[in-house]
Amino acid sequence: MIKVEHVTKRYEGTTAVDDLDFEVNPGVVTGFLGPNGSGKSTTMRIILGIDHPTKGQATVNGKRYEHLRDPLHEVGALLDAKSVHPGRSARNHLRALAASNRIPYKRVDDVLDFVGIASVANKKVGTFSLGMSQRLGIAAALLGDPGILLFDEPVNGLDPEGIRWIREFFRSLANEGRTVFVSSHLMSEMAVSADQIIVIGRGKFITQGSIDSLTANAKGTVFVRAANHAQLATVLRDHHAVVTEANDEGLSVTELSAEEIGQLAFDAGVVLFELTPQRASLEDVFMELTADSVEYGSSGVRREQ
Repeated sequence: MIKVEHVTKRYEGTTAVDDLDFEVNPGVVTGFLGPNGSGKSTTMRIILGIDHPTKGQATVNGKRYEHLRDPLHEVGALLDAKSVHPGRSARNHLRALAASNRIPYKRVDDVLDFVGIASVANKKVGTFSLGMSQRLGIAAALLGDPGILLFDEPVNGLDPEGIRWIREFFRSLANEGRTVFVSSHLMSEMAVSADQIIVIGRGKFITQGSIDSLTANAKGTVFVRAANHAQLATVLRDHHAVVTEANDEGLSVTELSAEEIGQLAFDAGVVLFELTPQRASLEDVFMELTADSVEYGSSGVRREQ
């Protein structure tokens, strides 16, 4: 289990993390979401003892990371796939980690084979693509066979086959009862990979829950096909709905439920051909929850002068 207890981190007057408080439990894949600059990487660095909080504490299995006797046996992490000495081979990089944590060298070959880079194990890491470096980072995280794993943007640089592989990999780890904590900006990937989601913005906790609970409570749209779209749109707008043309054959409606739309159409004498509620996606939920927490936004396309 990972426990973050009222953690605050300030850098020279800038608050990167602001009173964060949450738990990451074993047996599920937990996604960690937030806009750029929201404090995700800082939080992970605090969990791993790389940064120290200004206030509060983060623990793994009830202990701060620096108090773990054999850390790689309890916690594995991939934060920056390229933070490896470029002149070392993949095998020697992992052997150095193994030696420092009393891990048999045989384990090095096992994890290299598991992540699919055994054939390039003797090549210098500096020649690796980002995808290969990601696989090496995953191998390093698995080296001590830990029960807790943290991954920061692990699918960067992976091809579709690699993304599918890592998705199945996360699931297998969770099914073994391990704690899996994954930071990512890819909403579509988190929607199919994660069981639980933690959302933060500007360093503050926003919400936590399952994909189903988060999307169920969010505003979705209703797709409507009718005999007279113009008349129906006028009626719905008179009742404070937001109506847009979904395509040439229908309307997309928010702010009213399917039942309310059906009743209004009936009262107005408009024949409906289709009335389909469309559930909000995780991306829709994320955009709504973090609308006030985006560090850099755009107000439109800038024209050349």
